[in-house]
Amino acid sequence: LHMHDPCMNFQCKRGHICKADQQGKPHCVCQDPVTCPPAKPLDQACGTDNQTYASSCHLFATKCRLEGTKKGHQLQLDYFGACKSIPTCTDFEVAQFPLRMRDWLKNILMQLYEPNPKHAGYLNEKQRSKVKKIYLDEKRLLAGDHPIELLLRDFKKNYHMYVYPVHWQFNELDQHPTDRVLTHSELAPLRASLVPMEHCITRFFEECDPNKDKHITLKEWGHCFGIKEEDIDENLLF
Repeated sequence: LHMHDPCMNFQCKRGHICKADQQGKPHCVCQDPVTCPPAKPLDQACGTDNQTYASSCHLFATKCRLEGTKKGHQLQLDYFGACKSIPTCTDFEVAQFPLRMRDWLKNILMQLYEPNPKHAGYLNEKQRSKVKKIYLDEKRLLAGDHPIELLLRDFKKNYHMYVYPVHWQFNELDQHPTDRVLTHSELAPLRASLVPMEHCITRFFEECDPNKDKHITLKEWGHCFGIKEEDIDENLLF
């Protein structure tokens, strides 16, 4: 008979692995960075300590070993890729950021809606019916590198097309746990993938949390993207 593996369905957070103690009880211990999968140059990750790690696995394993220290508490994944100089985001740039971000979210949904075996089943039926209305609208601004003036004009003219994409992204991020509030760790995957291209995203997320309680509610998120109060609706999170 095969011995039952106590770690089989035991979850540990990133940077930790499961080990069975002498009584056979599972518990989490820090992962040794040398046990991380072999990393390719594209796997590099930049930490908030401005150090480049071979991969996010190496970063979180290092963070685990520093647990209980100030350095360990502060170390987070900043963005994917080697550390580089990220320019400061100006007031003018952060004001423009929601325009590009809203358009980007709408275009992602259009891609997920189009027939593609890679994206098959990504959207559920309720989501597909919402996206279909936008997709079939003849006034829809097609994807492209549009000037800010055009994005602003389109938002005013076709505002209704942007309401659902903003709710959809909130719902996608609100996963651990699903509690209608976004935390730093829930925002991290989106932020980490966008920082090298969109240097204003960190400041944008900070400004989405005006009361600085480290939680972004659906209402705060909607306001950040210019969605009117009466259009921010929990029933759109499905």
